[in-house]
Amino acid sequence: MLIGIHPLLGPDLLHALQSMGHGDEIVIGDANFPAASLGPKLVRADGIGGINLLTAILTHFPLDPYADTSAWRMAMVEDPNKVPEICVAYQDIVSRLAGKFLVAPLERFAFYEKAKAAAYIVATGETAVYANIILKKGVVK
Repeated sequence: MLIGIHPLLGPDLLHALQSMGHGDEIVIGDANFPAASLGPKLVRADGIGGINLLTAILTHFPLDPYADTSAWRMAMVEDPNKVPEICVAYQDIVSRLAGKFLVAPLERFAFYEKAKAAAYIVATGETAVYANIILKKGVVK
């Protein structure tokens, strides 16, 4: 344990977050997300839900205020205009911890393509469907 570090951030995830630079992106994927097959480095966060992990990450991770968009969620295939309850919660967490950033929807396959270019993918134990989010790192001032 360390002082001031959120206890859900294990050594592999802390290393990933610290290694990332301005503009790098990280995916937080739900338990159904194809985390191992998309290509970026994989960090396991088994047993940790998306809400708790997003909260832990955004406690230390700045979003990029200079980009047009710095957070994306996967849009529902069945109804792209509907926002799943888990994504409403993600937006609340982003607003509370990172500031006035919109978690923008991305069509499923566009989300996968964006995830392929991320620095890391974090595989969580979140069982809610569509509980996937991509975050673009900003700078610490």
